[in-house]
Amino acid sequence: MTPATPSRQSDAAEAEPGHLPVADRRQVRQAAVRLIRQDTAAFVTMIVFNALAAVAGLVGPWLLGRIINTVKDGGGVDAVDRLALGILAGAVAQLLLARHARYLAHRFGERTLARIREQFVDRALALPASIVERAGAGDLTARGTTDVTTAGQTLRDTGPDVFVAAVQALFILCAVFLLDPLLGACGVLGLTGIWFATRWYLRRAHCAYLEQGAAHSSLAEVLAATASGARTVEAFGLSDRRVADSEEEIGRCVVAHDRTLFLRSVLFPAIDISYAVPVVAVLLIGGLLHEQGSVSLGTVVASALYLRQLSQPLGTILQQVEQVQSSGASFARVEGLAAAPTAPTGPATPAPALTVPGPGDVSDADRIEIRGVHFAYGDGADVLRGLDLSVHPGERLAIVGPSGAGKSTLSRLLAGIDAPDAGTVTVGGLPVVELPPERLRRQVVLVTQEHHVFLGTVRDNLLIAAESATDTELTAALTAVGADWSNALPDGLDTELGPRGHQLHGAQAQQLALARVVLADPHTLILDEATALLDPTTARHTERALAAVLRGRTVIAIAHRLQTAHDADRVAVMEGGRLTELGPHDELVAAGGTYAALWHSWHGEHPPAL
Repeated sequence: MTPATPSRQSDAAEAEPGHLPVADRRQVRQAAVRLIRQDTAAFVTMIVFNALAAVAGLVGPWLLGRIINTVKDGGGVDAVDRLALGILAGAVAQLLLARHARYLAHRFGERTLARIREQFVDRALALPASIVERAGAGDLTARGTTDVTTAGQTLRDTGPDVFVAAVQALFILCAVFLLDPLLGACGVLGLTGIWFATRWYLRRAHCAYLEQGAAHSSLAEVLAATASGARTVEAFGLSDRRVADSEEEIGRCVVAHDRTLFLRSVLFPAIDISYAVPVVAVLLIGGLLHEQGSVSLGTVVASALYLRQLSQPLGTILQQVEQVQSSGASFARVEGLAAAPTAPTGPATPAPALTVPGPGDVSDADRIEIRGVHFAYGDGADVLRGLDLSVHPGERLAIVGPSGAGKSTLSRLLAGIDAPDAGTVTVGGLPVVELPPERLRRQVVLVTQEHHVFLGTVRDNLLIAAESATDTELTAALTAVGADWSNALPDGLDTELGPRGHQLHGAQAQQLALARVVLADPHTLILDEATALLDPTTARHTERALAAVLRGRTVIAIAHRLQTAHDADRVAVMEGGRLTELGPHDELVAAGGTYAALWHSWHGEHPPAL
């Protein structure tokens, strides 16, 4: 069952064709700030404990310098022992504070990751189906899996590590300046090599990782399309072409990975060399100053130890900068969904009460009107050309015609998935694409041969359509669509479905989707090859059962089996994007036109001679 999801043509045009948007740096920063504000107390507490841990880490080198000066000045063992105990106390305090700070950071990261996942799901569900189809399921899948996971790992692991290291590095540099400003300046100047190498890397890394993410999305799309269409690929001998397409996308991924690898291969050696420069500079300059009596030996040693200690937090920052860039690009792709077109929002208009039409009783509350509709995919030729059609409430309408006539396209417009380029498609006098999602889902449901079995139980799969349905109603819906196999399931409605549970074959999965339709109980049901996977006898039985259950509802069926058209109230014949015939089955057969030819061909008969 595919709930109709509206889209606005103007919004769709704003997005780059075939791609979902990617957030820019400003939008990423704003999103990060919003996430922090949602858990401000935890974030501030994490900062406080990180700062305390950094301060505790400064105690050791400072006291070691004091020990050196004490020994040089002839101090006793007791004084040295007291200072040594201070070093031990500082190390223990740093360990405990850093451990608790990491614990707080991980909790903050997990909660924030949960918010990102929930936000992504909400945004993905709000995307118009047409936008998802043009972008490809592979891109959305890659963003919802790889990119969300990468961003989450940064929030949980890399982010806290980098933040703790940044606080430690800042405090260490401040400590060196407090010991001696000149030695502090020497240490900072010695770090300029790291600054240049990092700046060179950051200028190139963001774009490189965005390209890597895009390459992953393209590869996922090719693999998903090949897997889902494996039978078609095999039937038409397209295996070599699909393998070639896959290899091309894999090659693109390799090129993207090679580029990011090159950036890392330049950054890391430059950083490793730069670590030693400030320590050597402080020892040389400090030695000269000590000879002149400007600084004590303990100050020089403490400064050198601080700068040597600086290599640990700086190493953490610079080694994780690659992960930060990767996750930043991933977060930009995840946050990009905020800029994608969404279904129209606004106050939900109450759905008009359903009126079951009786003889001579016609209500306009759910009348569908198509007037002067033109539609084309992208820059291609018009698929629908000046189409006019009225569908009465409670009517069963069958739409027939040759392949490529525009039948499925018409069903998409009726369901509000696409908007017409010209003309109008209205229900109850309101444009379908302007209906709020809640109203539209009550009004129109499109069911195609594409179906999905969600992980969970049979009950879980059915309750998607009606959350408050009882077990009796769920069983009745399955019975209505001929899903007798459900009675033989080991755990009934509680039977787990999916790879680790009971696996449904295509026809059973399609019946499960149709049972959701029965539970959703829409005002208008559009069936586009909805029973294509069922055998003809079962398909006819299911269609008649649906018609009985949904009596009084409007049913529009894209009919590939003409027996469906025979059972309909009216039949619409489409050719070349236009409506060429419209009327009851018997009248169209008697008219001897296109429909009559299709009907006689369906039964293997020759049309009567005129």
